Amino acid sequence: MTNQPIRIGFLGIAHLHSTSYVRSLLAMPGVEVAGMYDGNEVLAAEWSERFAVPRYAGAGDLLAAGLDAVVVCSENALHRPYVEQAAGRVKAILCEKPISTTTADAKAMIDICRAAGTKLQIAFPVRFAPSVIELKRQLDAGLLGEVFTVNCTNHGSMPGGWFIDHDLAGGGAVLDHTVHVIDVLRWFWGAEVTEVYAEIGDSLLHPGLGIDDAGLLSFTLSNGIYGTLDTSWSRPPSYTIWGDVKLEILGERGVVYGDTLHQYVSVASNAAGKTRWAGYGSDMDAGLMADFVDMIRTGRDPSITGEDGMAAMQVALAAYESARTGQPVKLANL
Repeated sequence: MTNQPIRIGFLGIAHLHSTSYVRSLLAMPGVEVAGMYDGNEVLAAEWSERFAVPRYAGAGDLLAAGLDAVVVCSENALHRPYVEQAAGRVKAILCEKPISTTTADAKAMIDICRAAGTKLQIAFPVRFAPSVIELKRQLDAGLLGEVFTVNCTNHGSMPGGWFIDHDLAGGGAVLDHTVHVIDVLRWFWGAEVTEVYAEIGDSLLHPGLGIDDAGLLSFTLSNGIYGTLDTSWSRPPSYTIWGDVKLEILGERGVVYGDTLHQYVSVASNAAGKTRWAGYGSDMDAGLMADFVDMIRTGRDPSITGEDGMAAMQVALAAYESARTGQPVKLANL
């Protein structure tokens, strides 16, 4: 048993989640955030100074620093090249969702990590929300009996920046938010989405945005459950928090309603300029980081695999195809 700290680097920090991830890792005993790299020099310098994490001049320099693992929080289109660079040079990679922007890239990432003996985990923190964990426990115990439908939302604020650049993001609100919810549903039932129909709005809420900012999905799971998802960047800057992830599950014995972000108190502050919901208690991002570190320490398999990431992404891509053609799209099970 070694007393050496686990050395983790950040390879790309453009995604907003990088800040909560690094805070969680910095607070974790036995973990050292050994360095970071991002191609945006201004962003990299600010992030490095803010969190007192050493900044490297190139991705190769960071990967040569004796790391155990890296967290990839770059723009979506850069996930594949960063993962390919890191595969075989670190024990484990945590890649921000969506895994990539195309099935071909996702498969390439999975294949190179498998061949190199590097564990690939995908960042789906919603699995670590207490309400979601309890909901899974109830479903596993059969408390609802046969389940018929699941109605879901994932609303958020429009993030701007590279998120609205199709070349870098691969899609807008539908890709950004669908993958979270679909991953949770696959985790609940071990079932795949077999068919999806979608209506998607391009610049519907933000005129001139140039990318989708709202979508309504209807889908069927392989276990016969029918679902809907309302996904959007509909929350204005004045909203109390960034958004929501909610689930309503109807079964033969009743209905269960889950709100992943309901641990909050309302705070009206002149300093903030608006009323906010201040979160307390459990932190699902911290739960994700703890799970990733435990995987590195124990050598076990990832709890959220590259295949999980690809399956969730493919549902979002099928939604875009459905909206383009006006027809339901069938998905082949992975």
